[in-house]
Amino acid sequence: MKNTPFNRFHKELGGRMVEFAGYEMSVEYAGAGVNDEHLNVRNNVGVFDVSHMGEIWVKGPKAFELVQKVTTNDVAILTPGKIQYSCFPNGKGGIVDDLLVYKYDNSKYLLVVNASNLDKDWAWINQQNTIGAELENASDNTAQLAVQGPNSIAALQSLTEINLSEIEYYTFKVGKFAGVEVIISATGYTGAGGFEIYMYNSDAEKVWEAIFDAGKKYDIKPAGLACRDTLRLEMGFCLYGNDIDDTTSPIEAGLGWITKFTEGNNFIDRDVLDKQKKDGVSRKLCGFEMTEKAIPRHGYDIFDANGEKIGLVTSGTMSPSLKKGVGMAYVKTAFSKIGSEIYIQIRNKKVKALIVGLPFYKK
Repeated sequence: MKNTPFNRFHKELGGRMVEFAGYEMSVEYAGAGVNDEHLNVRNNVGVFDVSHMGEIWVKGPKAFELVQKVTTNDVAILTPGKIQYSCFPNGKGGIVDDLLVYKYDNSKYLLVVNASNLDKDWAWINQQNTIGAELENASDNTAQLAVQGPNSIAALQSLTEINLSEIEYYTFKVGKFAGVEVIISATGYTGAGGFEIYMYNSDAEKVWEAIFDAGKKYDIKPAGLACRDTLRLEMGFCLYGNDIDDTTSPIEAGLGWITKFTEGNNFIDRDVLDKQKKDGVSRKLCGFEMTEKAIPRHGYDIFDANGEKIGLVTSGTMSPSLKKGVGMAYVKTAFSKIGSEIYIQIRNKKVKALIVGLPFYKK
């Protein structure tokens, strides 16, 4: 297993370490637990080590052309300092990965991809790069912390002259933070607000210590991967490998909003996905809430009132904020309307649930 530059801090703080995407990562910390960490991020401020994520630079005169080709969103509308959520279509109507596109200028983009897909993504983008764009996989040299929660600005502002309140959602700035050069962005995967801080591995320990020292007065705490999952699920954010993968299309997954059929945006699979958007799809990714106390889990079958199988749970949990079972699932389109009754097979019982709009958690 690989270690992130913050590995010793996790262990000192009592992190329960597991293998994730080839890294030894903390899923939760001693004395807290998933629910406490989750609620601390929702109501205060928490710190996630997300150094396992992949960072790929696309540079040179052909950078824009390549990024526009391999991603479904319209890169042409991005201006410097803006970020875009997007996905790589796989040439068969499925998704190689979902990602963030950071635009520096027309000849420089940063692609932030999922850790578990880094090797696959790197191979895919190199395969598609028949036009000579410059590619660099900077993942092994880059550390990343996500500081999330409503007190993020208060906890971090003393560490930088950058006005954090001016970093709008899905924008970024480059500058000094805790005395070192970093990228600070505001994308989030929790719905709680906050920032991502990208730094060189050599600066990582200094930045960690500075954040926790500055955040003491706000009772800043570490947060593990387990509560990162419950936080993102409360917001209805997709997780690759659960809710989207090589067999699901962005149209089925409710990601039509990042699939732009604008003039000149001739991305891979445009024709296939355009046809799906116009003709409709046989299944859709939806949110659901349990009507009684029960916890849905990935892989559980879904039935209609007559006992016919109509879908599959992709993600599920007991929401720490809402105190009820929630999940996401692919269901036959006829059952995807808000208010539709479905039944989740939990062990030997079919438990009623209702299709609801996303996000589950609303501020």
